[in-house]
Amino acid sequence: MQMIPDWPAPAHVRAICTTRFGGASLPPYDSLNLGDHVGDDPAHVAANRAWFEKAIGARPVFLNQVHGTQVLQLEKRGRYPFSLWRKVKKGSVPFSLHASQADACITHASGVACTVMVADCLPVLFTTEQGDWVAAAHAGWRGLAGQGGVGVLETTLKRVKRGSVPFSEAQEAAKIIAWLGPCIGPDAFEVGGEVRAAFVATDAQAAQCFTALAGGKWLADLAGLARLRLRAAGVTQVFGNDSSAAWCTFANASRFFSHRRDRVTGRFAASVWRLP
Repeated sequence: MQMIPDWPAPAHVRAICTTRFGGASLPPYDSLNLGDHVGDDPAHVAANRAWFEKAIGARPVFLNQVHGTQVLQLEKRGRYPFSLWRKVKKGSVPFSLHASQADACITHASGVACTVMVADCLPVLFTTEQGDWVAAAHAGWRGLAGQGGVGVLETTLKRVKRGSVPFSEAQEAAKIIAWLGPCIGPDAFEVGGEVRAAFVATDAQAAQCFTALAGGKWLADLAGLARLRLRAAGVTQVFGNDSSAAWCTFANASRFFSHRRDRVTGRFAASVWRLP
């Protein structure tokens, strides 16, 4: 019951977006909760992560996400050795490796799964037509907006280079493939005027992603804002979330975790990796 991205990635690039089905966690985290920071039983989270790692056949690196724009470079060996395991108090099932504080990660290595966790925020997966690197970004509205029009998506693209040429340049950005996963939809994401102002200040077109409500509130189209940002960066191959109801975490309680809907809930993950 997990989601396999429908995007034209090369055969050696694999990706997955989990749902809430198939894990060991009990309500309100039922059942495939992959977040170890939400109050769930650590043994259940460990079992869920062990299943996830076995299912994808790669080592997922879970980030300490803070709604920022920091991007982490992941290596197969060295700074984040995969011999490091966090043990849980109950039993001997290991957690998968944790990385440093960041909201996006990239790698050229094979067998390393760039992974982000969400429960309303937007997961964005990246690769290229050649599949020579992969990346994952966690895009809540703060990270997506960033500062001065440079948010987590732009920062991720700037960190990936072929030689000395940034992929954010037009001739290279066209070769990038992006997939947008489930997030809170435009009929459910109510925000204040400061959120709209943060986007419209650097791009007047962002106004089309907001619908006015009473009392100075707005409904925001998070996936739509991401598509605008990617287009501005020259990324034209964008797949996945089209802002329709089927992609809304808030509206699909049986399929997705949603912090805005339930407050106490689990986290699902989007992950992308290269085969050896």
